[in-house]
Amino acid sequence: MPNKRFKKFLSVKGFKFTKEREEIFSEIMLIEGHFDPDELFITMKTKGSKVSRASIYRTIPLLVDGGLIEKVEMTDRHAHYEKKPGKRHHDHMICSICGKVIEFYSPELEKLQESICRKEKFKALRHSLEIMGRCGDCG
Repeated sequence: MPNKRFKKFLSVKGFKFTKEREEIFSEIMLIEGHFDPDELFITMKTKGSKVSRASIYRTIPLLVDGGLIEKVEMTDRHAHYEKKPGKRHHDHMICSICGKVIEFYSPELEKLQESICRKEKFKALRHSLEIMGRCGDCG
């Protein structure tokens, strides 16, 4: 369960699993797709949460370090995130005009990356591929 994983990660790192962190984590687990910290803050405030924007910005890096969410860069110069548990690895095509994100998975690209790592005797822990360009709607 992701909640237990986050608790254990915080404990190992010497942090407490506070009520605010639990509330932030729970809200993120409800989100489908990508989100940014400000959207998360507004959503939580709309639901009556007392969580501060600062707590959200402090908790998100902990969730990234714990492998529970992943940072996805966007064109508007601030980071967006997505949750990782139970989600198959994928990469992103990002429209530099409208910001649309298209998720994709390519077994051929994955095999090529693995082959390059083997050739270089490199042990990959994780990777991220972002292709910036224009979506079909923006031409």
